[in-house]
Amino acid sequence: MKTAAFVVLAVIGLAFSLSGALGILRMPDLYTRIQCSSKTITMGAIPVLLALVVGDGVDSDYASRALLVAVLLLVVNPAASHAIARAAYKAGVPMWPGAVRDEVVERRESGGAKGDRKSEEH
Repeated sequence: MKTAAFVVLAVIGLAFSLSGALGILRMPDLYTRIQCSSKTITMGAIPVLLALVVGDGVDSDYASRALLVAVLLLVVNPAASHAIARAAYKAGVPMWPGAVRDEVVERRESGGAKGDRKSEEH
């Protein structure tokens, strides 16, 4: 039972890592590649870390470290991905020409979004 759970978790992590790596190679612009890399880090690493905990046992030396790294990945990775994408956008990195819409530009052109404090003051 323990071995089966270990193998399933490791295979899930490997599958997400491979699909994310393929996505990084195939996606057309920086913003979609960031999404793929986030998936690779989160959904690829966490099952592998859980496989380590299951394989070595919860009372092993590595279990607490692996769980701590998994929790940190869940917290830090979305924030880091958002910060990278926002910095790229502000630096003027262009979106893929086939992108459906740019909501930031639409909001600027319309004078602010509903509920936006700046648009309510004017």
